[in-house]
Order: sequence, then C-alpha cells, then structure tokens
Amino acid sequence: MSNEENDRIRRIIKSEEETQGVYNPTPPAFPRPALDKDNMPLPRRVDEIDVEGTRVTRAAYEPTSRQVPPQLPKYLPPTEPNTTPRIPFYRRRGTMGCFLRGLIASVFALLVIGLLMGSYFVYRYYLIASTLPDVGTLRDRASQFQTTRILDRNGQLLYELLDPTAGRRNYIPLEKISPNLIAATIATEDKEFYTNPGFDPIAIVRALWQNYVTSGQGGGASTITQQLARALLLSPEERSQRTVNRKAREIILSAEITRRYAKDEILELYLNEIYYGNLAYGVEAAAETYFGKSAKELTLGEAAFLAGLPQSPAVYDIYTNPDGTLIRQQQVLVLMFDLSNTQNCIAVSNSDTPVCVDPTVATQAANEMKAYSYRPPSFDSKYPHWVNFVRSQLEEKYDAQTIYRSGFVVYTTLDSVMQDKAQQLVTDQVAAMVDSNAHNGALVAIRPSTGEILAMVGSPDFNNAEIAGQVNMATSPTRQPGSSMKPFTYIAAFEKGWTPSTLIWDVPTQFPDGANPPYEPRNYDGTFHGPLTVRTALANSFNIPAVKALEFIGIYDDPNTPEKEGMIGMAEKLGITSLTRNDYGLSPYAGRR
Repeated sequence: MSNEENDRIRRIIKSEEETQGVYNPTPPAFPRPALDKDNMPLPRRVDEIDVEGTRVTRAAYEPTSRQVPPQLPKYLPPTEPNTTPRIPFYRRRGTMGCFLRGLIASVFALLVIGLLMGSYFVYRYYLIASTLPDVGTLRDRASQFQTTRILDRNGQLLYELLDPTAGRRNYIPLEKISPNLIAATIATEDKEFYTNPGFDPIAIVRALWQNYVTSGQGGGASTITQQLARALLLSPEERSQRTVNRKAREIILSAEITRRYAKDEILELYLNEIYYGNLAYGVEAAAETYFGKSAKELTLGEAAFLAGLPQSPAVYDIYTNPDGTLIRQQQVLVLMFDLSNTQNCIAVSNSDTPVCVDPTVATQAANEMKAYSYRPPSFDSKYPHWVNFVRSQLEEKYDAQTIYRSGFVVYTTLDSVMQDKAQQLVTDQVAAMVDSNAHNGALVAIRPSTGEILAMVGSPDFNNAEIAGQVNMATSPTRQPGSSMKPFTYIAAFEKGWTPSTLIWDVPTQFPDGANPPYEPRNYDGTFHGPLTVRTALANSFNIPAVKALEFIGIYDDPNTPEKEGMIGMAEKLGITSLTRNDYGLSPYAGRR
C-alpha cells in the first residue's frame, strides 16, 4: 500500500471519529486497514511475522483511563473478586463486636474474682478450723455442767442451779422417744434436719437480712446440729456472742458433726441435752416434770408443749406465765400443721408411720393442754419471784442453754433486808383486805436515782395455787398497772403548770366519755374528801383527783404540737413503752376502755 493510500485512510478515520465525538490525536502504532468501496475493511499488509498469532485490538492503542473491560456473556453477571481480608468476629467493629468483647472481658473478670473469693474462703475455713475443738469428743462433753449461782447485792446466795446429773436427768435412747415429740421438735427447730449438711444456707441469709433490718434483733437461723455444737463445743463466753466469726465457727463445727455422726445420733444427743425449764434437762426429765410420764408416752399436745420450751424456758413457764406458754404451744402446732401439709405428713426416723397433723388434730391438741391440770413444782428458793425474774433477764441476753451450763456467778441489786420487809408487808396487807375480796398483791421497790430494784414481791405466797401464786403480779403483762400510773399523770401536770400545792376538789364528778351513763369514778374508801392539794391526793391515791389531772393533761399527745405532753408521752419519756393501744379512756389507772 502506497503512502497516499495510507494518508487517505487516516483522514477518513479521523473524520469519522470527529463526527462521533471520539478523536485520539495519538496515531496508532500500526496503520489502520484500508476500506473498500463499500466501506468494508480491507486486508492489512503486515511486514512482520506474528509468531504467536496474536491480533491486537483497537483498545490496545487507547490510554489506560479509557480502557473498558471486556463484556462477559449475559448469562454470567460480572463479579469482582473479594480481596478483603477475613477479620475474626471478636475483632469486628460495630455494636455486636463491642458487646462480644465486653462479654468476654466480664466473664474473665468474674472468673478471676471467683477464684480470689474462693481462695479467701478456703484460707478462712482452714484458719478457723485449726482452732476448733475436736468433734470426736462430742459425747464426752455431754452432761458436763457447772453450777450457776445467783447472789444478792451483798453477795448472799439466793439460788443455785444444781448439777442436773444429781437431779432430774435421765438419758433415753431415740427409739424410746415418742414420734410426736420428734416431729414437733423438727417442725419447730429444723424442718430440713434429715437432709441439710448441718446448717441451712437459705435460713442463714434470711437471718442476716433480718438482723440487718432490725439492728441485730432478728433470728439466729440455728439448726438442731448448730444448737448442739454451740451447747457442747463452744466456750461460755463465745456462746453469748452474736458475731459473724462465732457463727462461722458454729457452721463449720455443725458440718463436721454431720460428717462424723449419723442424724439419729445427733438428734438423740440433742433431745437428751437440751434444757426444758424447771431444772428438767433432757426430754425424759421434762416429761416426768410436767406430765408425770415417760417421753415415749407423750401425746401430740404434750409433745408440742415441750418442743416450744427450749427457746426460752424461763419465759415459757407454765407456772409463772401460763397464757404465754399455751400460746407458744399453739404456735408449735401451727408449725407442725404447715410442715405436715407441705410434706404430706412428717416423717420421723424412729417410726415407720409418719406424724400427720390436720386442723382437727391440732385443735384437739391445743384444747388438751388448756384443760390439763399442771402439778406445781417444788421450788426451793428464798425469793422465787426474784430468781425467776433474773433468769428471764439472763435468757434475753444469753443463750438459754449457756446459762445452765457455764457456772455463772450473777450479782443482783436485791437487798435481802428490804425484800424480807416487803414480803411481810404484802402478806399482812392482803390478809387485812380479805373481807374486801382481795387475795393477791405485789410490791416493787426501786431506787429512783439509779433504777436499781431493791425488793420484788410477786405474790403473798409463791406456792399457793388457789391465787396463782407462782405468777409474778409485779411483771405480768396481763395485769393493769393500777395506781402506779398516778405519779406519771401528776408529773405531766407539773410540766403544764401545776404544783404539789395545787388545789383539787374531791367531789362527785361525771366525765362524759361516750358511754351511757357517763363515767363517774369513786375512791377506794367510798367517800369524798372535798378540797385537796395534789400532794395529799397523790399520797392517799384518791381516784377522783387523779382522773381530773388526767383530763387536764390528756391521755395522748396533741398532734399539733411537737412536745410529748400527754400521760402516755410522759410514760415513754420515763422508759415505759408498753402502752401501745389507741383506745385508752379516762381512768385513774389510764386503762379504762
């Protein structure tokens, strides 16, 4: 092909490209093929030999930016290879990746904290366990008592809790104890006794919470095994403590006892060592003391009665507090009914027949104890009411089982000379008022500057069952306070302006209190004394002036003032907190309703 022809072909191609808007000023490396008369490309002369037989397309002469990738067949859509590197899920960014990383970190932190806490508890366990007594000596420690002695303010012996091994204490094997008593004891003290490891974790947590919200006044959550460990293996000083360390030692001992002894052995030791009041140590002595029979013959009502005593033997004393003791027995019956209803009767280890308690059986058992005639015990003490009062105070402060095993020496504030004089005064005064239907009386002498009780007489004759002589009328919560409230009334009146010389008229007076007819008080001597000073009215304990003073100050505080100015408010300021009812009316005793 001549040069003229090549030039002509270039001009034609350039003209077409300009027409189509595509013009490449860079000449191709090879001449374009010639066109024939029908604008068809003509064969191009190639001077070189293409060894590979490769045809160079038009796109090869265009710049890189204008290259268009070859079109793939329509049935295969174009795809681009995924060259992004694969990232592990825990390193991915975004919400899910952050959550997973946080979750992994939290689990790891919890594991570390758990290991540290576990290590600490293991360390504390072995530290405490190394100082504990050997549970193998549990039986050897049983029945070892030391006498507790109660003295007056001058060191004179008032009462001595004798060694029970020389008195009412008879060991009895478990198979000879009534199943009723075992069921009552388990329902009252430890519902999961047969299955727990010696302690109850849930009850401990609940007790800790109750102690927290009540400032240390909550329950102790002690199982039967814990009570046995505390009574036989801990020192007297430690038994009285209410600390986490003592509870931890008690729990470890209980777990070790459960590991070393069978449940029946633990229960047998417990029932033979526990104190049931009135010098009855062990269930056999208790059955003989209260019912004159062996423990194997106890009825359901008698068993529920005995099972309620160990919690506080001096408080739940049928001879001095019959109402409270019978209420406690009914509480035990309710616990037995609940457990029987939950477990489909109460299974016990010494009988193939479980103990079943339904409402009818529980009611019959409660009525049985209400109608029972209890034999009054012989109580060899010079001042029995005072001794029992001191015992009840000790039981509020210490564990009941500790008091009767530890050899305490208790100095009291009682003055024996004044006590003898007070006893004689009460006896003579009641005897002088027999014609006025007076058969009982009480007296308490207190030193005002210190609050010390110098004398306490609960009744004229402790051993007189006809007047319920064993009930301490000086402390019984079922008795009205009587004229002992008059001083509080007059003190409140003094704060409102009265003086001991204030004049009061002791004349017939009616006080409307919503009743019909209205309240009209009378003096104990049946007469009226006209004008009296407060000093004279109080000294003679006249009722009409006292009611007028009570009307003047008011029974309850005025809600519109911040001061405690009523009679009950004055009593609270002086330490009396038992006046909690909201229906008190005018009375010289602040007790008329």
